[in-house]
Amino acid sequence: MDEHEGCAVLKRRFTAAGLSIQEHYDLREGAVTFHVDGFDPERRIGYEYITTAAGDRDEITPALVAALEERMERAELFVLLIDEAEAPTEETLTHAADHFLMVLRMRGHLEAP
Repeated sequence: MDEHEGCAVLKRRFTAAGLSIQEHYDLREGAVTFHVDGFDPERRIGYEYITTAAGDRDEITPALVAALEERMERAELFVLLIDEAEAPTEETLTHAADHFLMVLRMRGHLEAP
């Protein structure tokens, strides 16, 4: 699955969860600075499908991941980072997205659609 196909799967799942996804969102907040494949700026929830072809491995650095994790621990924003190697098919990517969204619902950060 390529970047375009993966992002389409993620957008469908996040939109079905009631999120208003903006594609190719330019997220710039302190140490968290990158182009997110999809993000709902009002709800502060989004996704990034990491692929080699899109050059994501250069942008998604260990420092960026650490900054994102810190912001997620403080419940300031939530971004699913999913590597193409971890979710190479529509089925595995759908499962990963649905699990991420379910956890957000269970923790009270996202209401049921």
